[in-house]
Amino acid sequence: MPQSRRYLLITLCVLFAIAFAWLFLRSTTPEVPEAIKRGYSEALTQVRAGQPGAARVLYQQLGRPDLSAKRRIWLHNELPNYPSPQALKLAGADLQNPSEDVRVAAIKSITGLVSSGQRSLLIGPMLDDDVENVRFAAVNALLGLTPDDLGLYFAPLEQAIDAWELALKSQPPSAQNQYQLARLHLHNAELKEAQEALERTLQLDPGNLPALVMQIDVLDRQGQSDAARQLLAKQLKAQPDSAYLQHALGLWLLNHGQSEFALLGLSKAVELEPDNKDYRYDLATTLHLEQELEAAQKQLQEIVQRHPADRKARVLLINYWKESGQLQNVQILLAQLEQLNPDDPALQQGL
Repeated sequence: MPQSRRYLLITLCVLFAIAFAWLFLRSTTPEVPEAIKRGYSEALTQVRAGQPGAARVLYQQLGRPDLSAKRRIWLHNELPNYPSPQALKLAGADLQNPSEDVRVAAIKSITGLVSSGQRSLLIGPMLDDDVENVRFAAVNALLGLTPDDLGLYFAPLEQAIDAWELALKSQPPSAQNQYQLARLHLHNAELKEAQEALERTLQLDPGNLPALVMQIDVLDRQGQSDAARQLLAKQLKAQPDSAYLQHALGLWLLNHGQSEFALLGLSKAVELEPDNKDYRYDLATTLHLEQELEAAQKQLQEIVQRHPADRKARVLLINYWKESGQLQNVQILLAQLEQLNPDDPALQQGL
């Protein structure tokens, strides 16, 4: 065969392969309507504001194959407020995303979407991810689960924790890595080692409030409740206007069976940071524990007003209103929830 004809045949084969690949990719990659492409910012605003149809546009955007990693991460931050089988499917798909940051975001959103037992089944395989940061994010998501919740992933988690401990100990000491090391020791009930890691954390960063509060917890677990109480009192005396410490005081008193006095600390935390929904939620549940149902409802109403997308407060408020027989208010909130997310499990279960 003449050389020129051979070159021609090779060129035609290459062109045919390129055309076939292009047609294959075109047929397997779904077309994204222009309206959805242009609607990302509007959809994110709708989702964050808890407006009707929020779940639908959130799922539409998260289902786009052309979305940047940064934009996917922002959507995953909102996904736990809009649970459904579709939400879980989208989050699960992103566990295989090429971007390690998206995989980490998907792990976090799954943590907020499902119960502990189901979480281990979905996130457990990520303990074998090729990227260290993703493996460690999976460890963080599974810390605190019981051996029964972990099931087959109990041993892999312990192995991953050991690997993370070695990695942290090989790094130059910093407040961040020593604090994380303390968390791992605490998970393993290695209280003395956790205490030492926290002391190093506070030497490097004396104002690290999460480390201070964890130190109080470790002292408690070691049976040193008086020392824990004195440490907390000392910190509150130095920083009486710290909402974080006032909240910690409330939780400490609550854990020690003093719910009536816990209300003082929790109320003070909300007063200092009125927009903190977590502080207000803990205040509401403690008020309910003290049989102050109307006051608890008001706190949850305030959360829903300030943070309309907050599903946890909305669902609990529905329960509290049912408890007090305010069925008209229940119907109003259920209707709003259905407008937000018609596939919400709470609706499917007949809340």
